[in-house]
Amino acid sequence: MMRHRIILDCDPGVDDAIAILLALGSPAEIDLLGLTCVAGNLPLEATVRNARRVLSLAGRRDVPVVAGCSRPLMSPVGWTSTVHGEDGLGDVGVPEAPGEVMSQHAVDFIIERVMAADDVTLCCIGPMTNAALALIKEPLLARRLRQVVFMGGAAFCPGNASPVAEFNVFVDPHAAHVVLSSGVALTMFGLDVTRHAQVTAERLAALEGADSPVARVAARMLRAYGGADPCLHDPCVIAHLIDPELFSGVDAHVSVECESALTRGQTIARVRERHLAGRAPNCRVITTVDAGRLFGLLGERIGRL
Repeated sequence: MMRHRIILDCDPGVDDAIAILLALGSPAEIDLLGLTCVAGNLPLEATVRNARRVLSLAGRRDVPVVAGCSRPLMSPVGWTSTVHGEDGLGDVGVPEAPGEVMSQHAVDFIIERVMAADDVTLCCIGPMTNAALALIKEPLLARRLRQVVFMGGAAFCPGNASPVAEFNVFVDPHAAHVVLSSGVALTMFGLDVTRHAQVTAERLAALEGADSPVARVAARMLRAYGGADPCLHDPCVIAHLIDPELFSGVDAHVSVECESALTRGQTIARVRERHLAGRAPNCRVITTVDAGRLFGLLGERIGRL
């Protein structure tokens, strides 16, 4: 069994919260070095606040929370999502968390932790602004990272932020371009796979029936979130590290449209030889999931908390 040392770069968000809880409930497979926060689903102040609330809910105030970028690389303002409720955690009353946030910037935290070890996986489940700036600021970072596993993009299906673009990449396509062209080993969890991880009434009922009060709060968050977007996007990244056999995919060369306002954030995945035209694949694009087993894993691991 492989144990992954990870930095989880996030913008909580209900599905981010479930991903955090899944990581915390899987200590044999996941060593969570810290949560780095970025503006995305909500403004930065709210994503930092929510990261701390989720850790406190799980009784893990020892995990560092580090604030990062408050806007995309090339835009003075970002975009936000309405599917997570007013507070970003489904408005179910997750308590506030006391204490202070680390003064270090998320970009520097990522660089420091990755350069200190040669086995860190960076998991990006929000816009990739922090990751991109870290790769730009420290050119050796790409060689030190074990891999980047990210939730973003839509390779072979329609988008959700636009007809062609998924939300995380749409918010900061230039950051996604930097990461995808970095040479790091990449695994992409786009809408191609996450749309099959449906939050059904039966799966919610199983989580609501768990003995763990944390699992029951998670179920309430998902119930509030599921009406607008019933797909469990972000936890797929963590589930893949725990049990890669839940998923399958294809190798592709993935690039991002940054220039056109009409197709901003579109991820173009080249798989066929004639489309590759001499380009080497740069990314493993995940396309299928055993959703039943995925939700079984979620219930088991979050039920431990």
